[in-house]
Amino acid sequence: MIFPIVAYGDPVLVKKAQTVADDYPKLKELVANMFETMYNAEGVGLAAPQIGLSLRIFVIDSTLFDEKEKKNGKSSEPDDENQEPTGLKRAFINPEKIDETGKVWKYEEGCLSIPKITENVSRPDTLHLRYYDEDFNEYVETFTGLTARVIQHEYDHIEGILFLDHLKPLRRQLLKGRLNKISKGNVKVPYRMRFPNAKRRR
Repeated sequence: MIFPIVAYGDPVLVKKAQTVADDYPKLKELVANMFETMYNAEGVGLAAPQIGLSLRIFVIDSTLFDEKEKKNGKSSEPDDENQEPTGLKRAFINPEKIDETGKVWKYEEGCLSIPKITENVSRPDTLHLRYYDEDFNEYVETFTGLTARVIQHEYDHIEGILFLDHLKPLRRQLLKGRLNKISKGNVKVPYRMRFPNAKRRR
């Protein structure tokens, strides 16, 4: 099932998500639907709040990002031309950030909930994370480079943080008009969206 993606301006996007119980009904089905929704929108990550569910779940597939970067002739890792790009497809349930370390680097980020807007965001290149998979097996892992960035971006979503929140106030102010248009549905995207401030047709 493909869900409509919640657009900027919906309160669920700025709310800290709730912990997922280990007996949550049809969890695997939800995860599968989130992947399907993400692929349909040509995204590399999707968090549950983006489909209107305030749950600490997100999915990523950074292998797709690597493929796009190769086509564009860009490096998907910070300052290491000899490093082989690595991607990861995975679901993260109840993740807990342990630490972020390494070099801080800028990269242009976008968001399925905020279409047509991309901005450079600075993040550390290494992430240490504790999380569960959809079978509720526990993992503690370290992620680096682009995969770490995708996870950091989606982790922000379940904390009620948008990539715009990493920008300087002046830059956010300059984007205000475009963001208002998005919240009202005045944007064309190739996937279904739910706009919080769209005018209803009579």
